[in-house]
Amino acid sequence: MKITQRNRKWVICGAALVLTATPSFALFGIGDIVFDPTSYASLVSQLTTLETQYNMLKNNIEHFSFKQQWQTALNTMKNANVRNMFGETNGMTAALNANSPAASSTAWTAATVPVNGTTTTFLAGQTPGSTQLSELAMVEASDSVSPDCLTAVGQYRGARTQSATANSSLTSEQLDGGTATNSEVEQLNLLNAAEAQKMSEMQSQGVLQACLASEMAVSNMQQRNAAALDLNTAAYVAQQRTANDTTAANESNTWDSYLP
Repeated sequence: MKITQRNRKWVICGAALVLTATPSFALFGIGDIVFDPTSYASLVSQLTTLETQYNMLKNNIEHFSFKQQWQTALNTMKNANVRNMFGETNGMTAALNANSPAASSTAWTAATVPVNGTTTTFLAGQTPGSTQLSELAMVEASDSVSPDCLTAVGQYRGARTQSATANSSLTSEQLDGGTATNSEVEQLNLLNAAEAQKMSEMQSQGVLQACLASEMAVSNMQQRNAAALDLNTAAYVAQQRTANDTTAANESNTWDSYLP
């Protein structure tokens, strides 16, 4: 069989078409169903990568094997123990360790100097704004604020003691690597519990901060009154020096109202 020049051209064109075709080919003789080995290999690779990522995420969700690296120690507060040799601090230890307003009031009264009856009679003749009544106001404010601060400290100590078990239990659950405590619902519950404990701690510390602010107000009252008294004294001395000549020529006049 001879291949003519024209047929030879058709054979060469067909061979070239076959050599330049994609790796896709028909299945079962059906021309519109094509199997592409390149696409199949890429799909298998993607599925393998997704499976690896899934297994990694699943393992991280179910098991945190190194959770102890986040563990911190809960600092416990040592109970106060105030010496009471002669009854001068009656109730102070109880006031600093428990939520006891009665013990706080008793302790503050025992540890402070009272305003006696003679002083009360003297102060009855004073007017508001005088040095004596200003000092009395400071004493009265301190007598109101300080027992509350003792109670706040005792309440905080008592609350930390009561919450020690709950805090320890939450920490144990957070650091547990088991499947039961690492489900999504359990982890959300642990987060909510931690936020609740944080809120309780913030509220307790807020009471202490309010106490500190109250004590600072009383302390500022004392400093303010002392500064005002110095100013008043300086003005009075200047007035007396103007009205009473203190030169040597007038030594016969004795000045008995001088305030140094």
